Amino acid sequence: MPRNIDLTALRAFVTVADVGGVTRAAGLLNLTQSAVSMQIKRLEEALGQRLFLRAARRLALSAEGELLLSYGRRMLALNDEALTRLGEDAFEGEIRLGVPCDVVYPAIPPILKRLAQNYPRMRINLDSSFTLLLKQEFARGRFDVILTTEERPDPGAEVLGAWPLHWVGAVDGSAWQRRPLRLGFRQNCIFRPLAQSALDAAGIPWEMAVDGESEQVIDASVAADLAVTVRIAGALPEGTQPVTGDNALPALGVTRIGLYTADTLGGEVAAALVSELRCAWSA
Repeated sequence: MPRNIDLTALRAFVTVADVGGVTRAAGLLNLTQSAVSMQIKRLEEALGQRLFLRAARRLALSAEGELLLSYGRRMLALNDEALTRLGEDAFEGEIRLGVPCDVVYPAIPPILKRLAQNYPRMRINLDSSFTLLLKQEFARGRFDVILTTEERPDPGAEVLGAWPLHWVGAVDGSAWQRRPLRLGFRQNCIFRPLAQSALDAAGIPWEMAVDGESEQVIDASVAADLAVTVRIAGALPEGTQPVTGDNALPALGVTRIGLYTADTLGGEVAAALVSELRCAWSA
């Protein structure tokens, strides 16, 4: 049957070895000297090894003691880490946050960083998807807080502000001048039908050049001047810029940032998160 090392006795041994004597170790462990000596003796008997060479005025480790000291430090460190991680105060809960792909940057990373610094025992789980899917999952109870980009947020949502929509192309690009206009949108992007309707109303022919589920593929294609897309002001992908000029594309109006919070949401951290989101997206 496997044997176990007594961690209390092991801690006494490691402390004595580290400070060089029973007297100082007893003070650090808040034990009597005889209690510490008894722990060491019990450990030696359990292992069948002498751990200290009791010579002269100072305790010296035996070869077996030196070996155990290396293991002992690691065992105690893991023990202490596990107790810290699993203790009552180690984890206070989690908040599930959903954010549309096109508004994660630049606001969300610094918000999460500040909250992690101020509330290190609180976990905020971020998920990014389309507004339509976020709302569906929020209704099912998967999220505690979501942001949305939509023309008219549902009753009960808080409208943080109205943000202009821009046609976006590559820096110094010419894709926006080509006809048919080549578009890049995710299949479920809420701005896709809006852009197509605006082009149809303006009599501008268009075709889908990039049509998929990957935000990175869309952004890379636009930055490479292979297509244009639509983004919220202030949330442009790297290597892109708004399409402007006398012959620019038709105006798209604005979208609204909606904030949805679960009825069960509460607490200081949740209030701090909601406050941060309001500050970031209130126009």
